[in-house]
Amino acid sequence: MRAMPLFLALIMSFGVVKNAHANEGYQTPSTDLAAVVDAKLAPSSYLSADGQWLALFDRKRIESLDDLAKEEFKLAGVKLNPANFSRSRARTKFTALTLKHIETGSVIEVNNLPAGILRSPKWSSDSQYLAFIVEQVDQANLWLYNTQTKQARQLSDVALNSVLTSSPYAWLPDSTAIVANAAVNITKPRLTTNTQNVVPVIQQSTGEKAPARTYQNLLTSPFDEQQFKFYGQGQLTYIPLSGIARPIGKPALFKSFSVSPDSTNLLVGGIDEPFSYQVPYNRFATTWQIWGMRGYALLELAKQPLADNIPQGYDSVRVGRRDFEWRADQGAEVIWAEAQDGGDMKTEVEHHDYLYSLRAPFKREPKLFAKVERRFAGIEWANDNVAMLSDWRFSDRQVRTFVIQPRNADRNRVLFSERSYNDAYKDPGRAIYERNDQGSSVIKVVGGRYIYLRGNGASDEGNVPFLDQYDIKTNTTKRLWQSKAPYYERIRAMLDDDGDRLITIRESKVEQPNFFIRDLSKNTLTQLTTFEHPYPAFKGVTKELVRYKRDDGVELSGTLYLPPGYDKTQGTLPVLMWAYPLEYKDKAVASQVRESPYEFTYIGYWGPMPYLAKGVAVFDDPKMPIVGVDGKEPNDLFRKQLVASAKAAVDVLVEKGIANKDKIAIAGHSYGAFMVANLLAHSDLFKTGIARSGAYNRTLTPFGFQGEERDFWQAQGVYGAMSPFFHAEKINEPMLMIHGQEDPNSGTFPMQSERMYAALKGLGKEARLVMLPYEAHGYKARKSLLHVLWEQEQWLDKYLLNDSDTQVKGE
Repeated sequence: MRAMPLFLALIMSFGVVKNAHANEGYQTPSTDLAAVVDAKLAPSSYLSADGQWLALFDRKRIESLDDLAKEEFKLAGVKLNPANFSRSRARTKFTALTLKHIETGSVIEVNNLPAGILRSPKWSSDSQYLAFIVEQVDQANLWLYNTQTKQARQLSDVALNSVLTSSPYAWLPDSTAIVANAAVNITKPRLTTNTQNVVPVIQQSTGEKAPARTYQNLLTSPFDEQQFKFYGQGQLTYIPLSGIARPIGKPALFKSFSVSPDSTNLLVGGIDEPFSYQVPYNRFATTWQIWGMRGYALLELAKQPLADNIPQGYDSVRVGRRDFEWRADQGAEVIWAEAQDGGDMKTEVEHHDYLYSLRAPFKREPKLFAKVERRFAGIEWANDNVAMLSDWRFSDRQVRTFVIQPRNADRNRVLFSERSYNDAYKDPGRAIYERNDQGSSVIKVVGGRYIYLRGNGASDEGNVPFLDQYDIKTNTTKRLWQSKAPYYERIRAMLDDDGDRLITIRESKVEQPNFFIRDLSKNTLTQLTTFEHPYPAFKGVTKELVRYKRDDGVELSGTLYLPPGYDKTQGTLPVLMWAYPLEYKDKAVASQVRESPYEFTYIGYWGPMPYLAKGVAVFDDPKMPIVGVDGKEPNDLFRKQLVASAKAAVDVLVEKGIANKDKIAIAGHSYGAFMVANLLAHSDLFKTGIARSGAYNRTLTPFGFQGEERDFWQAQGVYGAMSPFFHAEKINEPMLMIHGQEDPNSGTFPMQSERMYAALKGLGKEARLVMLPYEAHGYKARKSLLHVLWEQEQWLDKYLLNDSDTQVKGE
């Protein structure tokens, strides 16, 4: 085998794979597949508070490999760009801005922006200004678009720091100014290291239990700590609309800051030393204070210690004061929670959390605001008479919401909703919000008694979005509107108090989502946008929601896509199945349908859809529920239920005459990759598998993973049974593995794929490992995405579409 150049260290392969060109660097798939990567999708939309302006941002979905290869530092769970003091891999990036007026339909293209990335758009509460960040090579700055002057301008030359706060600015609710986190060290010389300041790295435990999940990109040395302080340090800054900025208080490592609803105070969380090498920065010691707008500390709310010893469990929390927030419907009143169970939900107590409140001028003792029976999950505020308080519990996945009167939150509570948070059929929807007189965002309450709810409307027939009116006084709900076939239409905003005029997003199987104004009183529908179909080559794809049962009676479903022009008279098709297992505590909930048969058919480069162009049928998201029954935890039955779900999916496709049982491939990403390896090890249902960014040895995540709360020492048998690494000798089908070399995701370290590949190679199995330079858990670079599509295409050509069962083995 020819030696591989270091700069092309992309592919590690086992065996001579025919026509794969394993060592020739990045490849490009066939034309139809490649076109999917560059397809222009509908822009991201941001609606002004008054519902009159729609800001449309063109999405930057892919990066260049050069962008990913730029220098970045990995500190305390953050990847940062040292050149401009920003997160180096922000999820949402934009390239262009257009505004559309809802009533007149006028369109304004904003053309005077500098070269750079746009991100973090936020409307002012009065809807006159749209703020956003323009991120350039050496710094990021705030810009404003003024809907009255129709002009965009840079608000200030203050360079922003988003290292510890992904959105480093906040509007004052009164729309007069912005508070931003400035990068105070951006003009200072960068830190350097040498052998003179290198010291042994020493850690020592005290005997106290400190279970923690496995994390990447943590601090590893004293020099890392210096870098973290240098790049994380910010200066809160008051920037009025004039742009003349002034500092607020002193620089610090700001983890969080928020403005009070009356625009007079700040709630500030600043990180303290000592730091930790075991957990990311969001669990570092933090001091919480209330500041005046000049930066004077009015009150210290809490000094939270390092949270590296939170009890094991997904609903466990740190002890002491936590979850600080402003009460949105009041001028300046802060709310927080305190655990009454030592932070451990397994402790039997009457109330697991207490909520406390304190009003300006913050000189009295805190008031007990409410007692919470389970773990506090949050409050949605409306006014002094109405709020919605939620609590939850992981053991049975239950979440409850109560309508409360904030003046006396423990009296006359009304149970609004109680369900498993996995139970989509019982989801009552989300309250519609509005801006109150202070400019703060609160639940919209009409006539003192009506709340409006919009939801997905999950049902046996699929998602059917709705608008409901909830009567607080009678605790009853009235349906005002619901989407109708053959369209999938959902509420984006209400334009009046009666729920008659609505902004909706409407789509169908063949029509991309677009914005409409729906007038229920006049029974009219007016189209606002016209986004073109992004995948013309796939217009003939057909879509069907398929229902079937597992052998234990659990009802399952998946979405079947067939290539353009196919009908059953042509015979069976090769099938690519793409799935992701989930844990449940209830069989009925596990059986629920959570898609709409009328949603637009997105092809997308991420999943299985592009391979429809190869004449392959795609069975997307066939449900693979893992259900805890008879007192058992879901994972006690993982392998049995996983294989049973996969068999049911295969059987239904064969019974429908779509699939030949010997021509089905299984694929998945992350926990889906874990699923793939398990199915190949414990069944003979599939001809081949594709596993991306997966984990295969659960002993490398010993303090829990996915929905598993037990640690390795409590459930060694479960960890071993679920780990396909321990059963690699049973894998008899070829498996393609792909992984980003910079994957920071908890539990899916790149080593997981490397060790699994080494095991398969050592056992003489047929496998291929592709490690993508500079890529994280999801892949971003255009070259990487094209190559992934090519790798998968080549693999399917050889192992699924090739009629020959001959496989080439050996070095």
